[in-house]
Amino acid sequence: MDGKAVKAILFDLDNTLIETRQAGEVAIQKTSDFLKTTLDIDDDTVRSICGKFKQKLLHEEFDSSSGRSIDEVRVRHWEESITETLGHCPGPSLAAQCYDRWKTSRLEVLSLSPEVRDLLKLLRSSYKLLLLTNGETKTQREKVEAVGCEEFFDAVVVGGEHPEQKPFLSIFTLCFQLLGVAAQDCVMVGDSLDTDILGGVTAGVRATVWINNDGAVLDGPAKPDYSIPTVLDLPHVLAQLQ
Repeated sequence: MDGKAVKAILFDLDNTLIETRQAGEVAIQKTSDFLKTTLDIDDDTVRSICGKFKQKLLHEEFDSSSGRSIDEVRVRHWEESITETLGHCPGPSLAAQCYDRWKTSRLEVLSLSPEVRDLLKLLRSSYKLLLLTNGETKTQREKVEAVGCEEFFDAVVVGGEHPEQKPFLSIFTLCFQLLGVAAQDCVMVGDSLDTDILGGVTAGVRATVWINNDGAVLDGPAKPDYSIPTVLDLPHVLAQLQ
Protein backbone atom coordinates (compact mmCIF):
# COMPACT_ATOMS: atom_id res chain seq x y z
CA MET A 1 0.00 0.00 0.00
CA ASP A 2 1.44 3.31 -1.05
CA GLY A 3 -0.99 5.66 0.67
CA LYS A 4 -2.48 7.17 -2.50
CA ALA A 5 -6.10 8.18 -2.26
CA VAL A 6 -8.72 5.95 -3.87
CA LYS A 7 -10.57 7.65 -6.71
CA ALA A 8 -12.76 4.87 -8.11
CA ILE A 9 -14.42 1.59 -7.14
CA LEU A 10 -15.18 -1.28 -9.51
CA PHE A 11 -18.06 -3.48 -8.37
CA ASP A 12 -19.04 -6.97 -9.41
CA LEU A 13 -22.82 -7.51 -9.61
CA ASP A 14 -23.89 -11.10 -8.85
CA ASN A 15 -23.62 -12.12 -5.19
CA THR A 16 -21.81 -8.87 -4.48
CA LEU A 17 -24.50 -6.21 -4.88
CA ILE A 18 -27.46 -8.52 -5.53
CA GLU A 19 -28.28 -11.98 -4.17
CA THR A 20 -28.31 -13.89 -7.46
CA ARG A 21 -27.69 -17.26 -5.81
CA GLN A 22 -30.66 -16.81 -3.47
CA ALA A 23 -32.89 -15.60 -6.31
CA GLY A 24 -31.92 -18.68 -8.31
CA GLU A 25 -33.05 -20.97 -5.51
CA VAL A 26 -36.42 -19.20 -5.32
CA ALA A 27 -36.79 -19.58 -9.09
CA ILE A 28 -35.93 -23.28 -8.94
CA GLN A 29 -38.52 -23.82 -6.20
CA LYS A 30 -41.25 -22.10 -8.22
CA THR A 31 -40.35 -24.12 -11.30
CA SER A 32 -40.34 -27.29 -9.18
CA ASP A 33 -43.87 -26.54 -8.00
CA PHE A 34 -44.95 -25.96 -11.61
CA LEU A 35 -43.44 -29.26 -12.77
CA LYS A 36 -44.91 -31.25 -9.89
CA THR A 37 -48.39 -29.93 -10.58
CA THR A 38 -48.18 -30.13 -14.36
CA LEU A 39 -46.71 -33.64 -14.62
CA ASP A 40 -48.08 -35.09 -11.37
CA ILE A 41 -44.65 -36.42 -10.38
CA ASP A 42 -43.07 -36.99 -6.97
CA ASP A 43 -40.57 -34.78 -5.18
CA ASP A 44 -37.55 -36.95 -5.98
CA THR A 45 -38.29 -36.82 -9.70
CA VAL A 46 -38.72 -33.05 -9.61
CA ARG A 47 -35.46 -32.67 -7.68
CA SER A 48 -33.69 -34.77 -10.31
CA ILE A 49 -34.96 -32.60 -13.17
CA CYS A 50 -34.07 -29.35 -11.44
CA GLY A 51 -30.72 -30.67 -10.27
CA LYS A 52 -29.80 -31.56 -13.84
CA PHE A 53 -30.83 -28.09 -15.01
CA LYS A 54 -28.66 -26.43 -12.37
CA GLN A 55 -25.67 -28.52 -13.42
CA LYS A 56 -26.17 -27.60 -17.07
CA LEU A 57 -26.42 -23.95 -16.10
CA LEU A 58 -23.29 -24.19 -13.97
CA HIS A 59 -21.24 -25.68 -16.82
CA GLU A 60 -22.86 -23.62 -19.57
CA GLU A 61 -20.61 -22.41 -22.38
CA PHE A 62 -22.56 -19.99 -24.55
CA ASP A 63 -21.32 -19.18 -28.04
CA SER A 64 -23.17 -16.29 -29.69
CA SER A 65 -21.83 -17.36 -33.10
CA SER A 66 -23.82 -20.61 -32.90
CA GLY A 67 -26.95 -18.83 -34.12
CA ARG A 68 -28.89 -19.72 -30.97
CA SER A 69 -29.92 -17.17 -28.36
CA ILE A 70 -29.20 -17.63 -24.67
CA ASP A 71 -32.95 -18.16 -24.16
CA GLU A 72 -32.97 -20.99 -26.70
CA VAL A 73 -29.94 -22.59 -25.07
CA ARG A 74 -31.59 -22.54 -21.64
CA VAL A 75 -34.90 -23.88 -22.94
CA ARG A 76 -32.81 -26.74 -24.28
CA HIS A 77 -31.28 -27.23 -20.81
CA TRP A 78 -34.79 -27.80 -19.42
CA GLU A 79 -35.79 -30.09 -22.30
CA GLU A 80 -32.69 -32.24 -21.81
CA SER A 81 -33.12 -32.31 -18.01
CA ILE A 82 -36.72 -33.50 -18.32
CA THR A 83 -35.88 -36.07 -21.00
CA GLU A 84 -32.88 -37.45 -19.09
CA THR A 85 -35.08 -37.95 -16.01
CA LEU A 86 -38.37 -39.15 -17.53
CA GLY A 87 -37.15 -40.65 -20.80
CA HIS A 88 -39.11 -38.11 -22.82
CA CYS A 89 -40.32 -34.50 -22.64
CA PRO A 90 -44.13 -34.37 -22.59
CA GLY A 91 -45.39 -31.70 -24.98
CA PRO A 92 -43.27 -29.36 -27.10
CA SER A 93 -43.88 -26.32 -24.92
CA LEU A 94 -43.13 -27.73 -21.47
CA ALA A 95 -39.43 -26.89 -21.53
CA ALA A 96 -40.19 -23.35 -22.71
CA GLN A 97 -42.75 -22.95 -19.91
CA CYS A 98 -40.20 -24.12 -17.35
CA TYR A 99 -37.60 -21.69 -18.62
CA ASP A 100 -40.06 -18.81 -18.63
CA ARG A 101 -41.17 -19.63 -15.06
CA TRP A 102 -37.55 -19.89 -13.88
CA LYS A 103 -36.31 -16.76 -15.62
CA THR A 104 -39.28 -14.58 -14.69
CA SER A 105 -39.21 -15.70 -11.06
CA ARG A 106 -35.49 -15.03 -10.75
CA LEU A 107 -35.71 -11.52 -12.19
CA GLU A 108 -38.69 -10.72 -9.95
CA VAL A 109 -36.73 -11.64 -6.82
CA LEU A 110 -33.50 -9.84 -7.75
CA SER A 111 -33.17 -6.40 -6.21
CA LEU A 112 -30.81 -3.89 -4.70
CA SER A 113 -31.63 -3.73 -1.02
CA PRO A 114 -32.36 -0.28 0.43
CA GLU A 115 -29.09 -0.57 2.38
CA VAL A 116 -27.05 -1.26 -0.75
CA ARG A 117 -28.78 1.59 -2.57
CA ASP A 118 -27.91 3.96 0.26
CA LEU A 119 -24.31 2.71 0.23
CA LEU A 120 -23.92 3.35 -3.50
CA LYS A 121 -25.42 6.82 -3.18
CA LEU A 122 -23.00 7.61 -0.37
CA LEU A 123 -19.97 6.27 -2.20
CA ARG A 124 -20.80 8.07 -5.42
CA SER A 125 -20.53 11.39 -3.61
CA SER A 126 -16.80 10.69 -3.09
CA TYR A 127 -15.75 8.16 -5.75
CA LYS A 128 -16.29 7.24 -9.36
CA LEU A 129 -18.22 3.96 -9.51
CA LEU A 130 -18.22 1.34 -12.26
CA LEU A 131 -20.18 -1.91 -12.51
CA LEU A 132 -18.12 -4.72 -14.06
CA THR A 133 -20.01 -7.96 -14.54
CA ASN A 134 -19.15 -11.14 -16.40
CA GLY A 135 -21.73 -13.04 -18.38
CA GLU A 136 -23.80 -13.20 -21.52
CA THR A 137 -24.91 -9.75 -22.64
CA LYS A 138 -28.69 -10.22 -22.69
CA THR A 139 -28.78 -12.04 -19.36
CA GLN A 140 -26.68 -9.47 -17.52
CA ARG A 141 -28.40 -6.46 -19.08
CA GLU A 142 -31.76 -7.92 -18.00
CA LYS A 143 -30.48 -8.14 -14.43
CA VAL A 144 -29.17 -4.57 -14.49
CA GLU A 145 -32.54 -3.35 -15.75
CA ALA A 146 -34.53 -5.50 -13.32
CA VAL A 147 -32.73 -4.14 -10.25
CA GLY A 148 -32.52 -0.56 -11.54
CA CYS A 149 -28.88 -0.13 -10.62
CA GLU A 150 -27.48 1.72 -13.64
CA GLU A 151 -28.28 5.12 -12.14
CA PHE A 152 -25.69 4.56 -9.39
CA PHE A 153 -22.73 4.09 -11.73
CA ASP A 154 -20.61 6.24 -13.98
CA ALA A 155 -20.35 3.29 -16.36
CA VAL A 156 -21.60 -0.29 -16.72
CA VAL A 157 -19.36 -2.86 -18.42
CA VAL A 158 -20.78 -6.29 -19.31
CA GLY A 159 -18.11 -8.85 -20.09
CA GLY A 160 -20.12 -10.54 -22.84
CA GLU A 161 -19.98 -7.37 -24.91
CA HIS A 162 -16.18 -7.49 -25.15
CA PRO A 163 -13.52 -9.88 -26.46
CA GLU A 164 -12.37 -10.82 -22.95
CA GLN A 165 -14.04 -10.89 -19.53
CA LYS A 166 -12.67 -10.83 -15.97
CA PRO A 167 -9.96 -11.74 -15.00
CA PHE A 168 -8.29 -10.62 -18.26
CA LEU A 169 -6.38 -7.37 -18.18
CA SER A 170 -8.01 -5.93 -21.30
CA ILE A 171 -11.43 -5.46 -19.70
CA PHE A 172 -9.93 -3.83 -16.62
CA THR A 173 -7.93 -1.49 -18.84
CA LEU A 174 -11.20 -0.53 -20.56
CA CYS A 175 -12.75 0.27 -17.17
CA PHE A 176 -9.84 2.51 -16.18
CA GLN A 177 -10.13 4.34 -19.50
CA LEU A 178 -13.87 4.86 -19.12
CA LEU A 179 -13.37 6.40 -15.67
CA GLY A 180 -10.26 8.36 -16.61
CA VAL A 181 -8.23 6.91 -13.75
CA ALA A 182 -5.13 4.79 -13.27
CA ALA A 183 -5.25 1.22 -11.97
CA GLN A 184 -3.62 2.36 -8.71
CA ASP A 185 -6.55 4.74 -8.13
CA CYS A 186 -9.08 1.89 -8.04
CA VAL A 187 -10.46 -0.71 -5.67
CA MET A 188 -11.99 -3.93 -7.05
CA VAL A 189 -14.89 -5.41 -5.06
CA GLY A 190 -16.35 -8.83 -5.80
CA ASP A 191 -17.20 -12.31 -4.57
CA SER A 192 -15.10 -14.39 -6.97
CA LEU A 193 -11.45 -15.12 -6.26
CA ASP A 194 -11.02 -16.50 -9.79
CA THR A 195 -12.36 -13.46 -11.66
CA ASP A 196 -12.78 -10.38 -9.45
CA ILE A 197 -9.79 -10.75 -7.16
CA LEU A 198 -7.39 -12.33 -9.64
CA GLY A 199 -8.38 -9.75 -12.25
CA GLY A 200 -7.88 -6.87 -9.86
CA VAL A 201 -4.49 -8.14 -8.75
CA THR A 202 -3.36 -8.72 -12.33
CA ALA A 203 -4.52 -5.25 -13.34
CA GLY A 204 -2.60 -3.65 -10.47
CA VAL A 205 -5.47 -2.00 -8.62
CA ARG A 206 -4.92 -0.18 -5.33
CA ALA A 207 -6.67 -2.94 -3.39
CA THR A 208 -8.98 -5.92 -3.85
CA VAL A 209 -11.93 -6.62 -1.55
CA TRP A 210 -13.41 -10.12 -1.42
CA ILE A 211 -17.08 -10.41 -0.48
CA ASN A 212 -17.12 -13.73 1.37
CA ASN A 213 -20.77 -13.91 2.30
CA ASP A 214 -20.89 -17.65 2.93
CA GLY A 215 -17.78 -18.08 5.06
CA ALA A 216 -15.80 -19.86 2.35
CA VAL A 217 -12.20 -20.88 2.91
CA LEU A 218 -9.70 -18.69 1.08
CA ASP A 219 -8.58 -20.95 -1.75
CA GLY A 220 -7.93 -19.33 -5.09
CA PRO A 221 -5.31 -18.11 -7.54
CA ALA A 222 -4.99 -14.72 -5.87
CA LYS A 223 -5.18 -13.44 -2.31
CA PRO A 224 -7.45 -10.44 -1.63
CA ASP A 225 -6.17 -7.48 0.34
CA TYR A 226 -9.36 -7.45 2.39
CA SER A 227 -12.17 -9.91 3.09
CA ILE A 228 -15.60 -8.83 4.35
CA PRO A 229 -18.89 -10.74 4.75
CA THR A 230 -21.04 -8.10 3.08
CA VAL A 231 -20.54 -5.17 0.74
CA LEU A 232 -22.11 -2.99 3.43
CA ASP A 233 -18.81 -3.24 5.33
CA LEU A 234 -16.91 -1.62 2.48
CA PRO A 235 -16.73 1.87 4.09
CA HIS A 236 -14.58 0.40 6.88
CA VAL A 237 -12.08 -0.83 4.27
CA LEU A 238 -12.08 2.46 2.39
CA ALA A 239 -11.36 4.33 5.61
CA GLN A 240 -8.17 2.30 5.97
CA LEU A 241 -7.08 3.12 2.43
CA GLN A 242 -7.28 6.91 2.75
